[in-house]
Amino acid sequence: MLHNKTTMPIKSYLAHPIKGKKEVLLKALKSFNNCDVIPSENKELLIVVTDTQTIEEDKRLKEKLDTIESLKFLSLVSGFNTPKK
Repeated sequence: MLHNKTTMPIKSYLAHPIKGKKEVLLKALKSFNNCDVIPSENKELLIVVTDTQTIEEDKRLKEKLDTIESLKFLSLVSGFNTPKK
């Protein structure tokens, strides 16, 4: 069972902006502390990498991401937890 103090993995998302709102979405995503954003050079697409320390922090960040008006949809690319031995 996961506990709130479990270290969360880095997660990668593809962020699809509403048509014509790529720059607005980029600015909004860059305002979050736990996000790195890489704009695609040839597509209306942003790559978002998140890094949180707890499950609760990850949930709060995802909830905040979901409220961005210029975001059409967000696709999780990968997310995993490598157990420590």
